[in-house]
Amino acid sequence: MENKIKTVVVTGPTATGKTSLGVKLARAYRGEVISVDSRQVFRGMDIGTGKDLSDFGAGENSVPYHLMDIVDPNDDYNLLTFCEDASRALVDISQRNSLPVMVGGTAMYLNAILNGYTLPGGPPDLKMRDELRSKPVAEVAALLKQQYPEAYETIKDKGNMNRLMRAFEKVGNQDKIADPISSKIDPLVLGVFYHRKDVHRRIEMRLDQRIEEGMVDEVQGLYDSGVSWERLDYFGLEYRYVAKYLKGEMSLKAMRDELLIKIRQFAKRQDIWFRKMEREGLNIHWIEKGDFEKAKVLVDSFLAGEKLAEPEIRIKDVYYGKKSS
Repeated sequence: MENKIKTVVVTGPTATGKTSLGVKLARAYRGEVISVDSRQVFRGMDIGTGKDLSDFGAGENSVPYHLMDIVDPNDDYNLLTFCEDASRALVDISQRNSLPVMVGGTAMYLNAILNGYTLPGGPPDLKMRDELRSKPVAEVAALLKQQYPEAYETIKDKGNMNRLMRAFEKVGNQDKIADPISSKIDPLVLGVFYHRKDVHRRIEMRLDQRIEEGMVDEVQGLYDSGVSWERLDYFGLEYRYVAKYLKGEMSLKAMRDELLIKIRQFAKRQDIWFRKMEREGLNIHWIEKGDFEKAKVLVDSFLAGEKLAEPEIRIKDVYYGKKSS
């Protein structure tokens, strides 16, 4: 472990305050934040992705951040690119004797950081994707079924254009192995823990706050600037359902209520992912309500090279009855 870069990773379900805790730790230890979020890389997507840029401060007390606001919404950005960008940021931060603090909850990105990543089929073929996007989804699905029936059968959601395009890219290509971030870091993984009913409550409060702060106007502005409805759908829940409202497919109340259900379901899927990671041997130090002082005790011991106690909470052992699920 001598040559590895000590790195703090802050993760957890959506709406639990990961950014707040990560920024506080970065500020306390002269660190810099690397975002581990598949959507925060895009410019102009602030409210819907929860960038919480005000947490980073301004002036001399500001905390530097990386991998946010680095590409335009119509540009492609993928997991392989993230691995390369995050690896460069990690080395850059460590060479300046600062502490890398990776913050986010995108499961694939987090897995790439902690376990390495292999991208079957090589990087995205942008020219081919442009050609396929010009066709209806049903036509692309039929084309894949005709040319590569085995690949077609592996796709569960055959109406998902992104999955269809990726299937075309995988066929006949060699594996592309990203520069493994996992081989460069010695991580301390901290998780922000709330009981599920509290996560559900926080999700509702945050959703209503985002709507009040102008999330609808943000999505309208993206569309007016040339981001298509199809592209907004690709960006996931908040952008998909606000777009449905803007297109007149549902009322504001129906949009809000349906989006609330979907975000809660997403949080449950994140919970399943974290349980899987624990079962596979990863120690996640879950900190109730993201308590900064408790997190700081762990970081102090970690940076001092001391052996850490076993996590007090393991969510793989936390079960919820039907009433709280």
